[in-house]
Amino acid sequence: MSNQSFDESNILETKLQDKITQKQISKRVPDFDQNQVADEELHKLLLPDVRDLPLIPPSSIETNFVSYFAPDFIKPGHDQYVYRHANGLCVIGLAPTHVAFKDGGGITAVDFNVGKSDRSGIKVTGKRKKNAQHFESNTALCKVCTQDAFYIVRCCVKGSLLEVNDKLIKQPELLNSSADREGYIAIIMPKPADWLKVKASLLSLEEYKKMREGS
Repeated sequence: MSNQSFDESNILETKLQDKITQKQISKRVPDFDQNQVADEELHKLLLPDVRDLPLIPPSSIETNFVSYFAPDFIKPGHDQYVYRHANGLCVIGLAPTHVAFKDGGGITAVDFNVGKSDRSGIKVTGKRKKNAQHFESNTALCKVCTQDAFYIVRCCVKGSLLEVNDKLIKQPELLNSSADREGYIAIIMPKPADWLKVKASLLSLEEYKKMREGS
């Protein structure tokens, strides 16, 4: 083979190799772009834009519970809340529109000695909730007293009474300052079937607000 033919063969081989390399690079570019997009999406999830964040962070109640309300429960103005946790537990308390908060001086005392027993004396133990008492939705939990009157607070849901907030006996003012947190009344565990029945009679947070804003 002559030198010229050899040189031409090398040139053709080099050009062919260049084309193969370019094709390989072009195949890798889309993969690189897809990885880059995936990284950007992950970055957005881990580090959201501060402009998309709420002005006020959600409370632990909003994060861990679904809020329901029983307005005018048994009597007009006796508004109560039911905060239901994912595990089925229901926290019972006074809604902010409860008539007791409208009395001058607010709530001054809480008495769990109602019905035939003192609810604060109930001590539930173990995983099987030994000693838990089973109550109807209209069963009285306690009396909240103001300077001029007293009001009966009820279970709102049918179920087992697991505990009452006996701190309210010595600190009834918790109801005036934080009825939806430290000032809760009791914790009840309803059976799934009983919960479905009572849920149909309760209002969501949006429905409750709309009802009370219009009244």
